[in-house]
Amino acid sequence: MNAIEYQKSEPVILRKAKNAMEQFKVNNPQVARLICKFIPSQCPFERDIALFGRQILHIPPLCKFNPFYEEFVSLRFRALCYLADECGEDISHLLV
Repeated sequence: MNAIEYQKSEPVILRKAKNAMEQFKVNNPQVARLICKFIPSQCPFERDIALFGRQILHIPPLCKFNPFYEEFVSLRFRALCYLADECGEDISHLLV
């Protein structure tokens, strides 16, 4: 299934929400910092479960199942770029 076929199969409300997120302009440093704070740089669900020092279970990253994953990553990237390029801030502490 290619991207165009997938887009057609999405509900209209989902497509509109994705488009709104894609068109959101980051133009305020406080909003950019808030976005970087609330959208994690890595999938927070991936875990290794250990018992007595031995790994017994690995939970894979599940973020790709989120229908808004790409939009969240893109929004966080735009916020980071705004802080670095427009505001001249050091964003190294936000990349971890």
